Amino acid sequence: MIKQFLTVLAFTFFFISCKKENKNDNKKLNVVTTTSMITDLVKNIGGNLIEINGLMGSGIDPHLYKASEGDVSKLVNADVIFYNGLHLEGKLVEVFEKMGHQNIKTIAIGESLEKNTLIGSDYFASNYDPHIWFSVENWKTITKFVIKKLVEVDPKNAKAFEANGKEYLAQLEALEAKLKNTIATLPKEKRILVTAHDAFSYFGKAYGFTVVGLQGLSTATEAGVQDVQKLAKFIIEKEVKAIFVESSVPKRTIEALQAAVESKDHKVTIGGTLFSDALGNANTKEGTYIGMFEYNVNTIINALK
Repeated sequence: MIKQFLTVLAFTFFFISCKKENKNDNKKLNVVTTTSMITDLVKNIGGNLIEINGLMGSGIDPHLYKASEGDVSKLVNADVIFYNGLHLEGKLVEVFEKMGHQNIKTIAIGESLEKNTLIGSDYFASNYDPHIWFSVENWKTITKFVIKKLVEVDPKNAKAFEANGKEYLAQLEALEAKLKNTIATLPKEKRILVTAHDAFSYFGKAYGFTVVGLQGLSTATEAGVQDVQKLAKFIIEKEVKAIFVESSVPKRTIEALQAAVESKDHKVTIGGTLFSDALGNANTKEGTYIGMFEYNVNTIINALK
């Protein structure tokens, strides 16, 4: 893994040292994004005024993502790069920092949030939980931040970016209201969310759920037998009705947990697959941030009722 990263980093410096060819032939702002959530956000603000390249598609785990030679080519030809930060993208962060020193504009959306709004963690590289998109309030703050940054990079399209951003913020307001109404139908004592890895703490904090992940904040940390047995005991004690798979995490971890619970004569179902570190397939409702959030909440509520 280290060898591959060093190879990619070498490609980075090679491309940076070369003249940027075929850049912005269509005069649109060339934007590169990392996760599918960020890609969707920037698309909503930039519209057809930008050319966007998302590195990570549906089902891609950003914690384990390894940049390809093609990715590096996209990155060094970008006018601006938006990434999550807070070490979500692992080794890619070091690439972005190097690019920043080479006058390629790199922007970590996590920097838009006040530190006192972040969930701390002693077990993650940044000391903060990086899954910031699972609070709609966070996403509204990030939306305003991205609008501002796009305007700075491409001021001639400022009015369009601001108008698009205003419309998207209204959609996020409507989403928040809808989510709260749906969640209100589930009794508070049933709001226990057990998932494959610890990606939903911001969701839990925002909407009153106790959230427990089998793996830690990063999927690079594997769950052991003791982790499975400890969580199985918790599920039985709390009479949790359903547990959830994640689209970007192998299903076998949750199936092992289900087996451990059922070996103790307790029934727990797999309530469905949630989208955690990536959106659904492109051109589907779940392939958008708003559609993903609605789908997740409906899946959780229906399974836990």
